[in-house]
Amino acid sequence: MCGIVGYIGKKEAYPIVLEGLKRLEYRGYDSAGIALYDGKNLKLSKTKGKVSDLEKKINQEIPTNGSVGIGHTRWATHGIPNDINSHPHYSNSGDLVIIHNGIIENYASIKKELEKRGYTFSSDTDTEVLINLIEDVKKNENLKLGKAVQIALNQVVGAYAIAVFDKNKPDEIVVAKLGSPLAIGVGDDEFFIASDATPFLEYTKKAIYLEDEEMAIVRLNKEIKIRKIKDDSLVDPYIQELQLNLEQIVKGGYDHFMLKEIHEQPEAIKDTYRGRLLVKEGLIRMAGIDDNLEKFLNANRIIVIACGTSWHAGLVAEYIFEDLARIPVEVEYASEFRYRNPVITEKDVVIAISQSGETADTLAAIKLAKSKGAFVFGLCNVVGSSIARETHAGAYTHAGPEIGVASTKAFTTQITVLTLIALKLAKVKGTISKPEFQHHLQELELIPGKVEKALLQDEHIKTVASIYKDAKNCLYLGRGFNFPVALEGALKLKEISYIHAEGYPAAEMKHGPIALIDEHMPVFVIATKKGHYEKVVSNIQEIKSRKGKIIGIVTEGDIDVKELADHVIEVPETLESLSPLLTTIPLQLLSYHIAVMLNRNVDQPRNLAKSVTVE
Repeated sequence: MCGIVGYIGKKEAYPIVLEGLKRLEYRGYDSAGIALYDGKNLKLSKTKGKVSDLEKKINQEIPTNGSVGIGHTRWATHGIPNDINSHPHYSNSGDLVIIHNGIIENYASIKKELEKRGYTFSSDTDTEVLINLIEDVKKNENLKLGKAVQIALNQVVGAYAIAVFDKNKPDEIVVAKLGSPLAIGVGDDEFFIASDATPFLEYTKKAIYLEDEEMAIVRLNKEIKIRKIKDDSLVDPYIQELQLNLEQIVKGGYDHFMLKEIHEQPEAIKDTYRGRLLVKEGLIRMAGIDDNLEKFLNANRIIVIACGTSWHAGLVAEYIFEDLARIPVEVEYASEFRYRNPVITEKDVVIAISQSGETADTLAAIKLAKSKGAFVFGLCNVVGSSIARETHAGAYTHAGPEIGVASTKAFTTQITVLTLIALKLAKVKGTISKPEFQHHLQELELIPGKVEKALLQDEHIKTVASIYKDAKNCLYLGRGFNFPVALEGALKLKEISYIHAEGYPAAEMKHGPIALIDEHMPVFVIATKKGHYEKVVSNIQEIKSRKGKIIGIVTEGDIDVKELADHVIEVPETLESLSPLLTTIPLQLLSYHIAVMLNRNVDQPRNLAKSVTVE
């Protein structure tokens, strides 16, 4: 979950590496560090805190000249966040330096063996153990750095994306990957290394994404050599042309990336269905489904595996698939699925959902499902990501980069793609009439405009947020298609404001949570006209009779809830199955404004990182 960045070429490395760390800080921000080589000396500066803290410190500690550099922004796994545990890490000789994203699971046994050989360790990290293992192999067997890295990695268990530099071989950096993402930017007589492509977008559009168990030596004035770590066989580099633009990864006048991404949702949803939703022709065109239609039609069931917000999108999909296409669906936490010996066969279709395409638990669950013979369909946002490569087929959301740690447009674009799939299958199976199918297409096409209208409630939502920003606990209630939205709304509040919140099916309130209701408890109730409206109104009356504070998310023109609730936030009317695309908008904005009012770091909430690439 850490971010790594490196540069070797003719430019000054420091500004490239520093700016790269700023762009990768969504991956971890409890400490940061940079190592630079100026042609004679290897210099290192690192600190607990954010990249901005490193920037202040580094100018006081070391000269920043040099055309080779590596940097790291950390989300702590082994060792508390402090200066010593920050990366990069030196080997005992001081000749080698490493940055690492991942976990070395057998580091303790390796460390004991190295200590017997006289090695000492200043940090609590697994990474310092790895760099000294590489040094030990290199020294004892008199090997070049690349070969030493390869042999050392064959001795470790875990996940890694690493970059290793040897000051005695200053024209190269050795990189390797297993389970954590790693991209190599190919420029003119220069190379860039990063966890994703954002650090080098303005320098090159050419990128190589390493596959698992691959390593590469990036060497000045020479072609990249990529090898398999296990058997040393050569791999032909595949250079991709990046589609990202620099404007997509800057705030663009917004105070926070999260707010920008909330407001990008109308366009993101359009981009998601563009070329797929053909309303005039009455068609949905998706290559990943068209080419594998029989797999879906003959499936005994669909199993959705995901984590966090993507899991909530999967829950919405369960309602949509079962309602429209009449296909049984189970939704599983990937982190549980991979460990519980699930019953899965070649007659199952697994849909794996992940914004980044790098979620470690989801990747492991995919491999388990494939080993059982299931057909695995991936749904992610990042082109060339591990999940996109590991699955049999899939679809991209095309949401554009999501930098804010709390996912917003990922949720709505995932639901959009899943809705398209369900509608397509429903039409082929005949479980939806032609007029009803066409009506769904027309309504889905109108959703971006309705999201824009929902966003116009921002000032009103800000006022509501100011009233409840000091709450200690909150409840979120929804029924049917909007029960997962209640879960997602509660998650957003927890993630960025640190207020305890829970989501429940509205009918379950009587089975326990109603005991929490008093005059201090805000209850956010999704009560749109479509679905079980009367039932939800009854639930609201039960809360009201116990003095709970009610904030209703209602359909425009609602009267009944407005009479009962303390506050209402209106959203445009749409089909019940599409309502989550609208009802989630005010809950995102509420969480955002409450967090801002509480002085929280909205884009970088404590203890969290954007891409969970370790267990």
